[in-house]
Amino acid sequence: SLEYDRDKCTGCGRCAEVCPHTLFVMEDERKARLTDRDLCIECGACMRNCAFDAIKVRPGVGCAYALMISALRGKPAPVCE
Repeated sequence: SLEYDRDKCTGCGRCAEVCPHTLFVMEDERKARLTDRDLCIECGACMRNCAFDAIKVRPGVGCAYALMISALRGKPAPVCE
């Protein structure tokens, strides 16, 4: 359910700082770029920290999916709200 509007991005970098799965990286032209949308656990940290309304996340099955995949792969579980 992640939606990112690159035109609204001001390059503040908060999304990259708060994403627990490093979904956002900052590019040379000071805009955020999505690395792999499938990494999103829909925690909403990026949306809550974007002061420019460039990111929308509708909490849903993403976090549950991330928890199940982590358990199946024997990896630490993500922190979901």
